Amino acid sequence: MNDVQRLEGVDGGVALASAPIGVFDTGVGGLTILRDLLRELPDERYLYFGDTGNCPYGVRSEADIRRLALAIADFLAQRGVKLLVVACNTISVVALDALRAAYPDIPIVGVVPAVKPAARMTRVGRVGVAATEASARGDYLRRLIDEHAQGVAVSAVGCPRLVLLAEAAQLDGPLVEATIREDIAPLLAAEIDTLVLGCTHFPAMRPAFERVVGPGVAVIDSGAAIARRARALLTTAGLLANPVGGPAAASRLPRPDDEFWRSGADGAAFDRVAVALLGAAPPSRFAPGMAPSSADAAIGASNR
Repeated sequence: MNDVQRLEGVDGGVALASAPIGVFDTGVGGLTILRDLLRELPDERYLYFGDTGNCPYGVRSEADIRRLALAIADFLAQRGVKLLVVACNTISVVALDALRAAYPDIPIVGVVPAVKPAARMTRVGRVGVAATEASARGDYLRRLIDEHAQGVAVSAVGCPRLVLLAEAAQLDGPLVEATIREDIAPLLAAEIDTLVLGCTHFPAMRPAFERVVGPGVAVIDSGAAIARRARALLTTAGLLANPVGGPAAASRLPRPDDEFWRSGADGAAFDRVAVALLGAAPPSRFAPGMAPSSADAAIGASNR
């Protein structure tokens, strides 16, 4: 049964078209994808979940990442989302197949590092990818490179400290710039001319990245492409909230009926980042049932 048949067959198309889009990430990084969705699909309603209590994921085992991702997907599916956007490169690399197998009736959009457009864009044949540890060392990125960047030298580095800075609402400034400079030093030494931001946390730090790499290096990410893919899936399924509405000139502000959820008890840093990236946001809500176990909390604490 295809997505259109399944979705039109439950409660009627009108009710489903008004259902929210679920967006989730390990923490605040997916807010950069939500920002693109708010521009591309301004008439939709959004449920965002940030797994702030278990972040970072990039240092976790693949089994842990799949387990946590499936729990979040279940949290959002129980709230009736019509589409899931996995706004995290690490989860997409490790758990996308498991998510699609567990939820065959919900269209799922994953995040793919922008290797293909970077390979087309480079003038000197050298591209860098700034990612999480899991993405940088994963087979998925290597397959992307082999498929879309033949003849191009692509180097990838893991930048786990930048994820932690973003989660602490430090998106710019001397510490952020110094950390970027240190983490991507191998890419700069390789004399790249195109840098892929391969973690959804990193577009929140774009000004700092651009200062570090200088005007001769193009900095790109996949946020806009992910938002367009979400529109395409909803259009095919007849599930757009406003079938005649198009993208907005700029990202709309979050509305009161958009929901922001987190697994960490303290939402102060999350809310600061949400306001910084989105212009405004309702206060995030703590989801007690999604709080980290003592074992998960210990893993997260050891990597902070």
